[in-house]
Amino acid sequence: MKLYNKFFIVLGALALAACDSDSDPVSVAQVPNPGAATVQILHASADAPAVDILVDGSVTFAGVDFKQSSGQASLIEGTYTVEVQGILPGGNATVIGPVDLDLSDGTRYTVAAVNSVSAIEPVILTQPDTAVAAGNARVFVLHGSVAAPTVDVFVTAPGADLTAEAPLGTFAFKESLGPVEVPAGDYQIRVTLENDPSTVAYDSGTVSLSDGADLVVAAVPNTSGGPAAVSLLALGPTGAAELFDVNTPAGLRVGHLSPDTPAVDVFADQAELLADVSFPAVTGILEVPPATYTVEVSPADQYPGVVAIGPADIPLGAGTTTDVLAVNFLASIEPIVLSDDRRSVATNAKVRIVHASPTAQDVDIYVTAPGTDINTVDPLLTAVPFKANTGYLGLAGGDYEVTVTPTGTKTAAIGPAALTVDNGGVYTAIARDPLPGASEFGLVVLLDTDND
Repeated sequence: MKLYNKFFIVLGALALAACDSDSDPVSVAQVPNPGAATVQILHASADAPAVDILVDGSVTFAGVDFKQSSGQASLIEGTYTVEVQGILPGGNATVIGPVDLDLSDGTRYTVAAVNSVSAIEPVILTQPDTAVAAGNARVFVLHGSVAAPTVDVFVTAPGADLTAEAPLGTFAFKESLGPVEVPAGDYQIRVTLENDPSTVAYDSGTVSLSDGADLVVAAVPNTSGGPAAVSLLALGPTGAAELFDVNTPAGLRVGHLSPDTPAVDVFADQAELLADVSFPAVTGILEVPPATYTVEVSPADQYPGVVAIGPADIPLGAGTTTDVLAVNFLASIEPIVLSDDRRSVATNAKVRIVHASPTAQDVDIYVTAPGTDINTVDPLLTAVPFKANTGYLGLAGGDYEVTVTPTGTKTAAIGPAALTVDNGGVYTAIARDPLPGASEFGLVVLLDTDND
């Protein structure tokens, strides 16, 4: 399947609202003021946690995660103290700064946090804040991937033979190219090893640079799967949009969590994807071409005559991983669809809990040190309903016990179940009904990390 990626200026505003408005000492605007200094901050450290960004001691942008950026903020000319704090399970920790930035009117500043979390550092790009010439687009490119070597960057007509083309430039980690203006139109961006156009580390496919587009483009580590060494982020006025390599797959994982349903077959677009999946099995993550798939679940060897779930149209986007879990009792069997975040964070584990037990109903969830009497502590989560997904929670690496009780009680329905997590690990724990013929509820623990 040939994929065509459209390179829009931005995909919409990110949820990076300004905080502490009562005491905010800076003038922050999402639409830059003409002539003022303009600042934009990018999180480009692949194994670092989400961060808060402080300007003169106040949180100005909160919860910025890898591959996200702030909008462009307009600031009055002067000196500002900027600090970046990593959000950790035990509380925030400063990872960059405080550093003083001298800002001048009429200048655009892009501050990118790059490198691994153990050596995280800022790279600051500056350029005059001038209009793009009519009919042109402007691009400023940053090499922000610590693991990638020195590379050549080609921006050509789609399908051009790279051996007959000159690169836009050659640069190494933390170096930049541009800003350069090119006529608006369709292009293909390819990144190759230096002096080796046959070794392509990234291929955008066909992208469209619109008239007046004014972008900072950062090459960052690829954490989205597929063969590419890097991914590209395009920073526009309101945030960042990712431009995947054309060969980036989608991920799909399927689980059978319906306790009284026999083994099932799973079909995508009427082709058998998985056969004879039994309760409480969950498959590994399958890589499939990005597309919208019509998914159906049928009792084993009874398709197409009997369909238990579906048909359901499920979009699987490039660089995403989706879980489809069959839950509830057979008479009411239904799917839970989850979006995974498989990126490892070096500073902590990420743990998600899914309530897939139709018998348990609303529950409280305890995550405690081994041997802890839950009568002496409060639950981590309360009144969690059937089919709920807690989202990924940050936990320090170590040994834990997970206990699930009916809401408002201290009577364990599940556990205490031992759970060992490592910093950098990404886990999904699914609360399930008892196995056939048994009485004990249980957990299905899955490893979600990119290298599983």
